[in-house]
Amino acid sequence: MEELYTLIAPCHFGLEAVLKKEIQSLDYPILSVEDGRVVFQGDRLAIARSNIRIRTAERILLSCGEFTAASFDELFESVKAIPWERYIPRNGRFWVTKATTNRSQLFSASAIQSIVKKAMVDRLRKTYHVEHFTEDGEDYPVRVFILKDRVTIGLDSSGVSLHKRGYRKLVGKAPISETLAAALLMLTPWRSDRILVDPFCGSGTFPIEAAMLGANIAPGIKRNFTAEKWRKLLTEDDWEKAREEAKSLEHRDITMHLQGYDLDGEMVRCARENARAAGVEQYIHFQERDVADLRHPKPYGFLVTNPPYGERLSEKVELEELYRTIGEVYRRLDKWSMYLITSYEEAEKYIGRKADKNRKIYNGMIRSYFYQYLGPKPPARPTGVIK
Repeated sequence: MEELYTLIAPCHFGLEAVLKKEIQSLDYPILSVEDGRVVFQGDRLAIARSNIRIRTAERILLSCGEFTAASFDELFESVKAIPWERYIPRNGRFWVTKATTNRSQLFSASAIQSIVKKAMVDRLRKTYHVEHFTEDGEDYPVRVFILKDRVTIGLDSSGVSLHKRGYRKLVGKAPISETLAAALLMLTPWRSDRILVDPFCGSGTFPIEAAMLGANIAPGIKRNFTAEKWRKLLTEDDWEKAREEAKSLEHRDITMHLQGYDLDGEMVRCARENARAAGVEQYIHFQERDVADLRHPKPYGFLVTNPPYGERLSEKVELEELYRTIGEVYRRLDKWSMYLITSYEEAEKYIGRKADKNRKIYNGMIRSYFYQYLGPKPPARPTGVIK
């Protein structure tokens, strides 16, 4: 029987349920759902598949150990007991890229990083019978999480965060991340046959992620991952198999009605270039347009957007007028739904209507709100007449 691994997928706080569904769709069992992460189980191919295909995780970590440590001596001995030689070769380059601690007696992140590294060196020195490591091989970045003295330690298989799909060469002043945009889209009932408009598209993240979602294009299909060189765990064939599987599930021969508008013509050009880099330019119409001029003749569409909310507009009166305009635009659209993420706490007041649903989400360190205005469902399409 093939060995199973415990994998950890961190995500934005408040979006754990979306990530859980994604992992379940890959047929991997969920071990736990915690604040800001989902833990699941899979074989070695799961490392490649989850990196390539999951849209809403920030990275995929291979859990190497979990234990309780209330002192630095306990931390050192427990890390030293982990069989690091199973993962890291003699010339592997390993370091603790990040340590986070919360409500623990071990509160110094820098000290935690130093002690974990020393314990790993001590273990591997004895295993490989060497005094010094060249560390001129492949990368094995380590991450440490401590909550109430419970330590979780893992290898980062992704490297560069998964929100960096590889298509967004140009960005605006306050872009929404690709992983967050994908998760918010997945919280809506939008499907590829429905109209979607982002009137503050910036660098185009919402329409591009919608296009990739609608055509089932894997978010990581065009990028590389740190674990591609982990020869003690995976082979080149494993990664090739995972990529071919993802490509076989694409359905690019569909028609979508996606539109992105922005008042800044330079940002519109930026969005078009990003869409081309993602290979989805044929699905999206970008245009330089003020939100006040937004109209659409067809019903049952979706407004999904990340409007300015204070960090980018200095005058409060400008925010009030902007959100008042958003409300007016939405009211003249026939049977549409609107979903917007903002940290502006008076958004509902100036939109002129309380949201049907409101979800609190942390966009980085910014507490934001995902306001959901639900339009009616379109009538069921006729399925044909049985003769």
